[in-house]
Amino acid sequence: MKTTTLLSSADFSPLSALAPAAGTVGEALRLLHRVNPVLSYTGWLNVALAVLALALLPFDQRHVTGALVWLKPLKFALSIAAFAWTLGWLLADLPAAAQRSVQLLSWGVAVSMAVEQAVIFTQAARGTTSHYNTSSALNGILFGLMGLFILVNTLMTVWALYLAWRYQPFGPDGYVWGVRLGLMVFVVGSVLGGFMIHNQQHTVGAPDGGPGLPGLGWSTRAGDLRIAHFLGMHALQALPLLGWALSRWAPQQATGLTWAGAALYAGAVAGLFALAMAGRPLWAGQ
Repeated sequence: MKTTTLLSSADFSPLSALAPAAGTVGEALRLLHRVNPVLSYTGWLNVALAVLALALLPFDQRHVTGALVWLKPLKFALSIAAFAWTLGWLLADLPAAAQRSVQLLSWGVAVSMAVEQAVIFTQAARGTTSHYNTSSALNGILFGLMGLFILVNTLMTVWALYLAWRYQPFGPDGYVWGVRLGLMVFVVGSVLGGFMIHNQQHTVGAPDGGPGLPGLGWSTRAGDLRIAHFLGMHALQALPLLGWALSRWAPQQATGLTWAGAALYAGAVAGLFALAMAGRPLWAGQ
């Protein structure tokens, strides 16, 4: 449910609450916790996991597919925290009629992310990879369990997309379309992850674990499906922010410009996917 103080303004959006309405990031996070405690706690849990993985990095020099073993858990923890908090903000702008569904799908996301992180951290502690690992019965079971809950999470985001199209979110038109289109491209980005599961690896044209971009690990020798997947997933932040900004800067043209921006963004995702499937890296190494 919305609070009557910060959430009653006709032009309110969760992104505007991060600036003048909430005042500080801390206030914005407290507001999020009141609106959706389930996804708020999910985000904070992953912040704690990110701190744990970061603390372990200097003390554990084991490598998995060419990277320090705790780097992948760190990146996933940060990504899931951003996902959970953003989804919580966006769903908070749906009307009261949708909030029962929002509660249920929030629990679905929270449980799915908890299972995924449990597998990722367990496998990191064991010194092996979590994704596409069927090298033993245990590894296969863990990967299958994670894959099942990744599917559940994708279905939850499809449900969120349905709710955003069925109900009119609060906020100006550009922001509303940013939310809807952001969720749509996010779902596409999630589905692209299925190609990695189908291939049993994220690299096309070379084995996983070869030379990659510093910090990101994206292959510099072959195609890498993670790039299109990454860009598609972060449409959840980029397109609502674009719609909100355009509603402030060009309110009369905001809807059309938001659609145009979403089309360009989706085109970039499609182009990166095609590039990866052709076995070509985004940035070729020496």
